[in-house]
Amino acid sequence: MIGIINNQIDRNTIELLGKANQMAHKIQSEVYLFIVGPKSLKIDDVKDYADATVLLLSEKFEHFSLYPFLINLENVVLKYKPSILLAPATTFGRTIMPALAAKLKTGLTADCTDLDVDENGNLLQTRPAIGGNVMATIITPKHRPQMATVRPKSFSIQPKKRKGIVQLEQIIDVKDRCEFISAEKRESSAQIDQAEVVVSVGKGLRRKENTEIAERLARVVNGGVGATRAVVDAKWFSHDHQVGLSGKTVKPKVYIAAGISGAVQHIAGMQTSEIVIAINKDKYAPIFKVADIGLVADAYSTLEQIVRILEGEENE
Repeated sequence: MIGIINNQIDRNTIELLGKANQMAHKIQSEVYLFIVGPKSLKIDDVKDYADATVLLLSEKFEHFSLYPFLINLENVVLKYKPSILLAPATTFGRTIMPALAAKLKTGLTADCTDLDVDENGNLLQTRPAIGGNVMATIITPKHRPQMATVRPKSFSIQPKKRKGIVQLEQIIDVKDRCEFISAEKRESSAQIDQAEVVVSVGKGLRRKENTEIAERLARVVNGGVGATRAVVDAKWFSHDHQVGLSGKTVKPKVYIAAGISGAVQHIAGMQTSEIVIAINKDKYAPIFKVADIGLVADAYSTLEQIVRILEGEENE
């Protein structure tokens, strides 16, 4: 059995279910979705992606707190005994999965960018390693379940392929070790993981003032502004804008890499974009290896020309 864990129904859940179905077909396995969350959760959009959707619903799961989530998930995993257990590499997945792996006395591969399965049911877990300079494929042949978290936007959404049943599980009432005081929702200033067009900038724009042209272009095309780690470290943009291994994974229809050399760490966060347009003065820049369209030119002046043309068309 391949199990997916999450605390909400979102795109990340559907992406993982699609990939799980592909792997399950290869090894003739079932796909189960384990959802732990509030009673108000609606599951109609996902139940037919899995053979079964197992629900752990309680008003106590309205806000995340590690201990009650952990104890209940441990109980349900021990009951259903999945061979593979996956979760998105979100705040929830990155928090719950290491603790659950320790409880189950198994391993965990974090922040995977690809998954596959061999004929023996071993999960092939691919992730950047050695500072992002190589892509490693990891297997866990001697321990079960095999556990991994997967970076959002790593997979495409697949059609529904199951006629899933829904099962309610009894909640274990445990005394929480933390006291909930209050919660305040923080809106991200850069919704680049949702944008269909991302204009990303690197140090090739030379100075902070020049990034304004990328913001103008993003406004014209109703897109978002991304950035490399070097740009974020230089405080040209906040971390919300960072694309790459230590930032966000994006999958827009169009990704414009302006003044970005193309380090492996950055490419790991944007390589699944539908169309990649690279602008760089260095014709040997690694970014051109993943680009669909490459322009050997100054990034700032090229963006300026594009904005001038697009703004001119809007004013006609």
